[in-house]
Amino acid sequence: MSQIPEWTKSSWHSFPALQQPVWTDSGICVDTLKKLSNLPALVFAGETRMLKQQLAEVLEGKAFVLQAGDCSEDFSRCNGPRIHDLLKVILKMSIILAYAGEKKVIKIGRIAGQYAKPRSSDTETIAGMEIPSYRGDMVNSPEPTLEARMPDSRRILEGYFRAAATLNLVRAFTKGGYAALDKVRSWSEASFGSFPANRKYDELVSGIRKAISFTTAIGIDIKAPQLNETTLYTSHEALLLEYEEVMTRIDTTTGYWYDTSAHMIWVGDRTRQVDGAHVEFLRGVWNPLGVKIGPNHDIDNIKRLIQKLNPDNDPGRITLITRFGAEKIKSLLPNLLHEIKSEGFKVVWLCDPMHGNTYINKLYQKTRKYEDILQEIRSFWQLHEAAATIAGGVHLELTGDNVTECIGGNRQLLDKDLNLNYQTNCDPRLNAEQAVELAFEIAEILRSGGHTE
Repeated sequence: MSQIPEWTKSSWHSFPALQQPVWTDSGICVDTLKKLSNLPALVFAGETRMLKQQLAEVLEGKAFVLQAGDCSEDFSRCNGPRIHDLLKVILKMSIILAYAGEKKVIKIGRIAGQYAKPRSSDTETIAGMEIPSYRGDMVNSPEPTLEARMPDSRRILEGYFRAAATLNLVRAFTKGGYAALDKVRSWSEASFGSFPANRKYDELVSGIRKAISFTTAIGIDIKAPQLNETTLYTSHEALLLEYEEVMTRIDTTTGYWYDTSAHMIWVGDRTRQVDGAHVEFLRGVWNPLGVKIGPNHDIDNIKRLIQKLNPDNDPGRITLITRFGAEKIKSLLPNLLHEIKSEGFKVVWLCDPMHGNTYINKLYQKTRKYEDILQEIRSFWQLHEAAATIAGGVHLELTGDNVTECIGGNRQLLDKDLNLNYQTNCDPRLNAEQAVELAFEIAEILRSGGHTE
């Protein structure tokens, strides 16, 4: 990738910036950003380059991307048990996909920075009072009061420290032996209980243990890092441009700019204007970039966007994340695949089966159907197979908690069950059981090219 012409990390200020909060005190904001500028990077350029290299393997069908985590991280849930439970879900899903699906799995968490959310309206009316919309804990608080909803830039600094604490714990878990293959059974303990999916998981664990015993018997060292450590990359939507700008630093080994707030960052469907501030900022950082694409996209606009963000057509740089919904994907994805393939663009394709399948039920709760999520994933693979393109992976909103936010799955949760443990402040997430169940379904899809019922 060549040097970026006429770009600085602050050049986005000259472009229209959507979805940015209006801080109540600009002086406090300046002081907060100054303090942040003196704090260390959260991730390092070498790690980020490694992720880009691995994403390039996805274009060749050699790897699968599992990008997963909370819809919007909450400051109050930044604690060891919750981070641990989320990590266990991601580890379980990855081992299912790698062993049963026979694919190398690149694990990317929506974690350690997913503290800001775009909203369809600047305000909302609650109990007859109009207040600012909740925009994530890095901006304001979810409590439905005027005081709590006022944007406070000091929350940016708190977001940084909570991201650092989260990342520190993730590194300890993934590099300190907990992710070792001989721990696969313990990943089910505590947070999962006697979920139906565990029977299949136990069978898978038995197979892995036999494989480990065999490698030991023939003299292979099971203490090798490949069997005892793993890597979980971090990602979030690069929404708050002031935060992303301050976290962007020069890599001393290459002289290039990296956004050190996460390994991978993405631009949302609401903020990916080709001539907008978010795209201007992202075109100059060397991180792998995600681009969310919803039903109302314009294909020519997507082509311009790819050309601007990846002028050298560098593999692993751009990941297109489609979010169409189970009903619309069959009419929208084929033409998009054809046009992007015809241009010769080297992009990774991920399926986000969450956002396009969100709806408000009769009880005025935002929810999603497990069956719709699964159907969109199946269609995604089938359509890629028909187009002779590579389906690269999935982008999921899930939690390690036993929440009741999405209906369906093995337990056949219904609308009336959602009140049992509905926790999200934003969008509904798959719970631990539903996530593991989905991983087995995806593994079968990988083996069959999507032709499962």
